[in-house]
Amino acid sequence: MARMPALFLSHGAPPLVDDARWVSQLRDLAAGLPRPRAILMASAHWESAPLMLGATEPAPLVYDFGGFERKYYEVTYPAPGAPELATRVEGLMPDTERVARTNRGLDHGAYVPLTVMYPDADIPVLQMSLPTLEPDALLEIGRRLAPLRDEGVLIIGSGFTTHGLPFLRDWRPDAAAPGWSREFDAWAAEALARGAVDELAAFRDRAPGMPYAHPTIEHFAPMFLTLGASDDPERAPEQPIDGFWMGLAKRSFQVA
Repeated sequence: MARMPALFLSHGAPPLVDDARWVSQLRDLAAGLPRPRAILMASAHWESAPLMLGATEPAPLVYDFGGFERKYYEVTYPAPGAPELATRVEGLMPDTERVARTNRGLDHGAYVPLTVMYPDADIPVLQMSLPTLEPDALLEIGRRLAPLRDEGVLIIGSGFTTHGLPFLRDWRPDAAAPGWSREFDAWAAEALARGAVDELAAFRDRAPGMPYAHPTIEHFAPMFLTLGASDDPERAPEQPIDGFWMGLAKRSFQVA
């Protein structure tokens, strides 16, 4: 069984599927990966402690957004559940880390990119919550999950490299990126290229463009789950997707 990489995706709002460039990038990324046996997804849109595992059988999607066209509320993604993967995740966590299950379906941070990458919805998907937003704790959770990669599981942290929604003034998909978004993205790209995990973890104090790039930090936090699942978090990951959407940095990466 091929060993899977781990991904950090800037996941996009529901209209991502109407952006031809971004759709092409996500499809190319998926086409270059071994086919997963299952997918473990951690999205910025589910913070819950203790660590929670979503529906292990198909459940209705969570349309956790407002103000969009009706068609975005009619999307379905009936991927198989992944009860065996849930049991495996439970077994990888320490005795001190309580894990619970819920019937919560996939939220848009999980299903929107998957509708592009694996449109047939024929790969089992399990979503897990972010039990914390602290980088060091998420790196440790990622390290515990890393053995799943040898079992054909694609681990995805889904967030957004910049997410300063309150500070956007131009909501067109091709809007020029604000200075804070460009500066933060350039800093993140350079830090990733050096494998500077400690610097990335200190982004609240060290990154230019803060706090505008992340007035709340849940969209940057999933990155650390992905980095923790790397063989060597200080090895520079591939960065196959960059650029901006509505001025927000959609930089995404994969680790070996």
